[in-house]
Amino acid sequence: MKSCAAIVLLGCSVGAAQAPLPMPESAPLRAETNVVMVPALVSTAAGQPVFTLTAADFRITDDGVEQKLTLDEETGGEPLALVVAVETGGGGARKIGSYGNLSALLGAVVGAVPHRIAVVSFDGAPKLEEDFTEDVDAVAGAIHNLKPGDKGAAILDGLKFSVDLLRKQPGNWRRAILLISETNDRGSETGMDEALRTISDTNTAIYSLAFSSSKADAGKEASKIFQPNTPGPKGGCMAQDADTKAEYGGNKGAQLYDCLSLLAPPLRLAKMAAIAMTDKLERNVPETVAEVTGGEYFKFEDARGLQRGLVEISNHVPNRYMLSFHPELPRAGYHVVALSLRDGKGLRVTARSGYWVDGAQGQP
Repeated sequence: MKSCAAIVLLGCSVGAAQAPLPMPESAPLRAETNVVMVPALVSTAAGQPVFTLTAADFRITDDGVEQKLTLDEETGGEPLALVVAVETGGGGARKIGSYGNLSALLGAVVGAVPHRIAVVSFDGAPKLEEDFTEDVDAVAGAIHNLKPGDKGAAILDGLKFSVDLLRKQPGNWRRAILLISETNDRGSETGMDEALRTISDTNTAIYSLAFSSSKADAGKEASKIFQPNTPGPKGGCMAQDADTKAEYGGNKGAQLYDCLSLLAPPLRLAKMAAIAMTDKLERNVPETVAEVTGGEYFKFEDARGLQRGLVEISNHVPNRYMLSFHPELPRAGYHVVALSLRDGKGLRVTARSGYWVDGAQGQP
């Protein structure tokens, strides 16, 4: 683990700029690859990064079960694929003036590592403003030229669009999203359950800079991953009476999951965590996606606040530990991840809180 003196958001400078790499046709990475990446920041009570720990200092659990972890000793020099997702609709239309002078920071974002950056804007719908390019000036120009959009703030749609773009990048590249938006979603077609699956991609970290939505109750009614929020069907496990059928709407999969949750505490833990995360998404999308993916969340109200947040993030990320593990029981659904230090000594750990495994690859 090495500290970087330069201000870098998502990677340390490794010397002279390297030759451009050819664009691949497609190299998707999904959560179901069965390797869970856990970038982690360890800091003192005063906020200073700690970068002298080893793998033996960490303890990680998946649904409460301790896992064998690996620590990548050389981080920061890997290629980077980054999407800058910027809200131009809703309250974002009034913030566009704050987005225009980020070119200097964008240069620090990528350093000298091989990189590709894309720009996505979103109002009521996402739009690709600049496809992946190595040209930082072109990216800065695309951000500078953003125009106010409609009244929508489809943050979840913008994130899904961005993750889908990143999945086409090489599987061995680091992937990140820099989200600049208000706190509440308005107008997304992506439901909360689908959003939770999307942002749980295990090789994508989301760094959020957010301003407050104009109304506390902004956003549409969230759909729930599992209904109801109370454990188990009223008529008993796998009951087929009229009340139970109405409760689950004929969804035997959700009913089975509830029954398993009663018998297996780790499943119940994961279920309740998934419900909690969808509730959090409804209240504050940027903060929740940063928590789930192991990124960071900062508030801002003007250009100066936006730049302060970027600088703080950039000074943290080069000192992150890159941990990974292979889940012992890669069942389908949401998994709860908890990273801690065996001897904390008052240190603070920031890391992803969960990930999702699709049913096609997980155990039913």
